[in-house]
Amino acid sequence: MYKAITQSQIFVLDQDEALDFYVNKLGLELHTDQDLGFMRWLTVNVPGDRGRQILLEKPGPPAMNEAMAAQVRDMVTKGAMGGWLCISTDDAHKTYETLKARGVELTDEPTERPYGVDFGIRDPFGNAIRIGQMNTPA
Repeated sequence: MYKAITQSQIFVLDQDEALDFYVNKLGLELHTDQDLGFMRWLTVNVPGDRGRQILLEKPGPPAMNEAMAAQVRDMVTKGAMGGWLCISTDDAHKTYETLKARGVELTDEPTERPYGVDFGIRDPFGNAIRIGQMNTPA
């Protein structure tokens, strides 16, 4: 019935700052940056994986009115929106050191877990991101 999840979304407060963070610091690539008139459609993806996009959406029209957008912006700022991403890597320790050198906010160090090694970071808006080196399924 379904083939794949092709797009997901997180709220950001400044799309230019988000683009800089997700491309230049995190290492994702720009997929689409298009002015639709009523909103800016800004997506990024893992390099080489153009089948899955992350929409970096600024709270506002057409999805919500200004009053609701103000509430969402407040919640994003507090880190309370629940927006988060999980990104896999071949080497969690190396990726951690690379992001640390780029000044990314790290929330914890690489830790051995039953499913692999992972660590957390936060984007400039409070969204949580987990980066993991997953075990190969048996």
